[in-house]
Amino acid sequence: MNIEMQKANMLADHINSFIKFVYKKHENKNSILLNPDKVYQIKLIMEDFKFQIIADELHRINQFDWDEKYTFYLVNQFREGMNIIEEYVKNHHSDLFLFTARIYTLNQLSKPFTR
Repeated sequence: MNIEMQKANMLADHINSFIKFVYKKHENKNSILLNPDKVYQIKLIMEDFKFQIIADELHRINQFDWDEKYTFYLVNQFREGMNIIEEYVKNHHSDLFLFTARIYTLNQLSKPFTR
C-alpha cells in the first residue's frame, strides 16, 4: 500500500472520529465544560462543509489506488471548513478547549496534502 494512501485513509479516520466526537458532545447537553450552543455551531459548520462526505470519499478513492488530484481537492475542501472551526474555537477557547487537541491532530494530518 502506498504511503500517501495510508495517510489519506488515516486522515479520513480522524475526520470521522472528530465528527463522532462533536455529535457526542452536542448530544450531551448536561455537560458542565461545554456550551451546547457553541458546540452546535461547530456541528453546523461541519455539516455545511460536508465533512462526512469528504471522509467517505477519501476512504473510497484511496482504498485500492492513490488518486492524488482528487485527494488534494478533497483535503482542500476539508481545510476550508477546518480553518473556520479552528478560528471559532480560538475565539471561544474557554468554552471549547476540548476541541483543540483534535483540531491540531487534523491539521497535522492534512498538512502533507495542502499546496
